[in-house]
Amino acid sequence: MKNPSVRVARWSAHHPWRAIAGWIVFVIICLGGGLAIGGHAATSADFRVGEAGRAEALAAQGGLQQKPVERVLISAKGSGRLDEATADAVAQEVRGRMAGLAEVASVAAPIRSADGRAVRVDVTMKGPELEGKKHVAPLLAQTAEVRKAHPGLVVEESGSPSISEDVQGQRGDDLSRTELIALPVTLIVLLLVFRSVVMAVVPLLLSISSIMAGVGLSMVASHIFPDAGVGTNVILLIGMAVGVDYTLFYLKRDREERARSGGGLPRAAAVEIAAATSGRAVVVSGLAVAASSATLYLAGDVIFASLATGAIVVTLAAVVSSLTVLPALLATLGRRTPRRAARPRDGGLTSAVLRPVAGRPALTLGVAVAAMLVLAAPLSYMKLTDVGREAYSRDLPAMRAYDRVNAAFPELKAVNQVVVKAAPERRAQVLAALDALAHRVTADPLYAGRTRMRASADGRITLLEVPVAAYPSEKRAQTSLERLRADHIPATVGRLRGAEVAVTGDVARYADYPEHQKQRLPIILGALLLVTFAITARAFRSIVLGLAGVVLNLLSAAASLGVLTAVFQHRWAEGLLDFTSMGSIGSRVPLFLFVILFGLSMDYQVFTLSRIEEAVRRGVPARAAALDGIRGSAGVVTSAAIVMVTVFASFVPLHLIEMKQIGFSLAVAVLLDAFVIRLLILPALLLLLGRTAWWPSRRRAVPAPAPGALENVG
Repeated sequence: MKNPSVRVARWSAHHPWRAIAGWIVFVIICLGGGLAIGGHAATSADFRVGEAGRAEALAAQGGLQQKPVERVLISAKGSGRLDEATADAVAQEVRGRMAGLAEVASVAAPIRSADGRAVRVDVTMKGPELEGKKHVAPLLAQTAEVRKAHPGLVVEESGSPSISEDVQGQRGDDLSRTELIALPVTLIVLLLVFRSVVMAVVPLLLSISSIMAGVGLSMVASHIFPDAGVGTNVILLIGMAVGVDYTLFYLKRDREERARSGGGLPRAAAVEIAAATSGRAVVVSGLAVAASSATLYLAGDVIFASLATGAIVVTLAAVVSSLTVLPALLATLGRRTPRRAARPRDGGLTSAVLRPVAGRPALTLGVAVAAMLVLAAPLSYMKLTDVGREAYSRDLPAMRAYDRVNAAFPELKAVNQVVVKAAPERRAQVLAALDALAHRVTADPLYAGRTRMRASADGRITLLEVPVAAYPSEKRAQTSLERLRADHIPATVGRLRGAEVAVTGDVARYADYPEHQKQRLPIILGALLLVTFAITARAFRSIVLGLAGVVLNLLSAAASLGVLTAVFQHRWAEGLLDFTSMGSIGSRVPLFLFVILFGLSMDYQVFTLSRIEEAVRRGVPARAAALDGIRGSAGVVTSAAIVMVTVFASFVPLHLIEMKQIGFSLAVAVLLDAFVIRLLILPALLLLLGRTAWWPSRRRAVPAPAPGALENVG
């Protein structure tokens, strides 16, 4: 079977300027096309899952869906007493200013807190809930004017739109700092690897251009898979990692081949050999990352679909760049780089580690696997929860105001919304049943004691709001939802035959989202295992290696998630990593990590196994080939791991707790993959299996591929 990577590399090497120009045009078309078409942001309807999502859909049918609301809080400075007359006058000024804005739908009458120390004004904005952040600036400007005019009072604003605006701005600043950390460190590592500025800059340029192409392609893809606002994050995260890795694999092989020939091998010939070997490994690894990421679509969740799209497009862009423009750059820049690179040498550390592995593979395998299982042990008590607003950074002005609003008005911390759909002629029965429900919850000390009922104009949809004076993540709030669904509703509106009843609101969203993911996890994990097995088995024509790849990936992912749980679910590392523990792990983190880790771990396995396979094909005995292949790949894999760990670790300082957890866990997983799996477990396993590792294929010795006859290398 002809090897397409060799054919493409040969053409690029012989027509370098065409290939380079073609890549530049490709990136421009992708990015320009994306900007021209524009992205399609996910709507509120796209985020609906579970019973909470069903209730939101019912509410939307009657025009009772959640609206973007901003709250202006007026209070005295320090511990001073609030003058009621002054506060009322300022509140009326706020009302007048807000009512005159085009972005505002309505302004409620001022509400005084129970202790009389604060007054709030609720401002409902026009448009969908998620659109509020785009139009909140005029409201914040009016609040600032009032604050400036009344320096003796504290006038501040908070709400879903302003919080989202602040979080988005903070995330952008964080990502900029991440780039400032990751890029210089990556460049330093590459300079140490290649000892050439030109060759060190190439991987960075290709990674950045792949990210640009990925951003453009993701904007186009968002019209099929709406962007949940996280696509750019994963494109940067995965793009830098795989872009540098794939280029590094290719460049190192090219340098090795030229060094092995004493500098006499023509540049185009070295490129062809690199394409037939490392190029093939890049294709397999890239397909593995893309296929693994695609299993996230099975989650039935817009956030995971957005993550999957970002990971797929940037990975495929990185693969294309390494197979097309990279050979062209090697052919063009080859004359500017040392023709006699240092011959590949076995790393001292690698040889030192492999000696005891070769001597006692069974003992090494047992000890290493036991150590990984110990690291994975905390998984047994991992607690998954959604990440609520209370987990956001208090550096944000909107979050500081949010805390003070909730302190003055505890009933605003969370709300349960009971939505009932019934025929209009049954409106009286529905109202009576909801009134009975309101009486029950008002008498129950678990709730805040106040309810509000709303109905659609046609009488089909009715909604009862039941506040609870606790944040959604708190036990009281979760208990309020459980009691509402299990006791109060079945005793009242649950008895209405033919009526559809569901509960949504802050608490239900917080509870139902993790539950939805738990239900989808077996399906996704099964698909992930199947994809990983199929790709590995097909690439190396070995069922045994396919099964081994699945087991090693599971072991690596479990160990990294165990470490994540031990670090982030407790408080001991808060000062070290600058976070406030939620006492849990973000519910999106494990599923995303399992999928991405399975894909990324294939990088090292495929590259290492490819080197071992080459030795086997040359007739080297299976056990000797395993050691030779691992020694031969040690330098490049270690360098790639350092780059990848740097990229992932740069996400740990971010303010968003989920991104912190993702960056930390990915960095741990890469370290375990590169040093424990590759240097201990994999060689020990291959030494014990011998030729059985390649079953059922029959590897026969073949001569080393000649540069002119590489297009048939499979």
